[in-house]
Amino acid sequence: MDLPNPELSREMMLDIFWTMLISRRTDERAWVLHRQGKIAFHVSAIGHEAIQVGAGFALQRGRDFVAPYYRDLALMFALGMTPLEFVLGLMGKRDEPTSGGRQMPSHWSFRRANVISHSAPVATQTSHAAGLGLAIKLKKDDRVVLTTVGEGSTAQGEWYEGVNWAAIHQLPVVFLIENNRYAISSPQEREMAVKSVAEKACGLGLPGVSVDGTDVFSVYRVVKEAVDRARRGGGPTVIEALAYRITPHSSDDDDRSYRTREEVEEHKKKDPLLIARTYLETRGILSADAYRELEDRARKMVEEAIRQAGEAPYPDPEEGLYPVYAEQIREVGHA
Repeated sequence: MDLPNPELSREMMLDIFWTMLISRRTDERAWVLHRQGKIAFHVSAIGHEAIQVGAGFALQRGRDFVAPYYRDLALMFALGMTPLEFVLGLMGKRDEPTSGGRQMPSHWSFRRANVISHSAPVATQTSHAAGLGLAIKLKKDDRVVLTTVGEGSTAQGEWYEGVNWAAIHQLPVVFLIENNRYAISSPQEREMAVKSVAEKACGLGLPGVSVDGTDVFSVYRVVKEAVDRARRGGGPTVIEALAYRITPHSSDDDDRSYRTREEVEEHKKKDPLLIARTYLETRGILSADAYRELEDRARKMVEEAIRQAGEAPYPDPEEGLYPVYAEQIREVGHA
C-alpha cells in the first residue's frame, strides 16, 4: 500500500475508514432485509468501498458534480447520504431523497451533493457527465465532474461517445471505471480484447491510469491528481480501479453459475475494509478499542435507520405523477 498524500490528516483517514465501515455494515443488512422479504431488490458495493470512498473524498464534496452508477453505495455515503436515507430508498418510502419512492433502489439522485439523476441503461451517465463538463467549461467555472461505470460499460457506445467528446473539448471530467472483473456473468476477457481498461484511453487521446482498487489511499491519490488536473484546465482522465465484486451482481443474481466459491474466497483475502483497517492499526492511527467503538456505532446507526425507515410512510397513490409532470400548464400568452 502506498503512503497517502501528506494532506491526509489522521482525522481524515479515520473519516475515510468510518465511511467504508458504515457502508459495509449497511450493505450487509440490506442483504438480510432482502432475504427476509422486507425489500425487493439490492445492488451491493461490497468489495468496491475503497474505490468509491477514495474517489469521493478526492472531490470538493458538495461543489463538484457526480454522475454515478447503481453500485455506488459507498460513494453516496462519502458524499453525505445517510443510512436512513438509503434504507428509505430500499423500502420505497415517500421521504427517500432520490425519487420520493418512484425509482428502483440505488438509481441515485442526490441534489444537496450535486449527484445528477441517471437512467437505468448502463453507460448513459458518461454522456450526461460530458455534457455537464461542457456546461462548466462554457461558464468558465472550476468545478469537476466525476462519473463512474463498471468495466462492462466501457464496451457501450455511450461510453466511447462521452469520453471522446470530453477529450476533444478538454472537459473537466474524470472517468472512473470500477473494474470488478465481471459484467454480471461475463468475465473481462469476454468483454474486451485489451488487458486493461486504461489502455482504451490511449486511442481516445487522453491519459489512462490503473490503480489498486482495494487500497483506498492509493485510489484517493490517483483520483485527486486527476481532479486537480481537470480543475486546472488540463482535461479529462480515464482511471481504472481494479477490485473484485465479492457478492453476486445483485439480489436477483446467482453467481455460482459463472464463478467458483474458491475464486470468491481467494479474493476475500484482499477485502478493502480489512486492508484499510490493517494500515491504520499498524501506524497507530486506529486502536483496537477505537475500532470496537466504531463497530458498535455502525451497528446501532444501521439498526436505527432500519427501524425509522420501517415506520416511515409510503407515497400516496396520487403522488405518482408529481413532480414527474407539472401540476398546471399555462397556455401560451396567458398569465
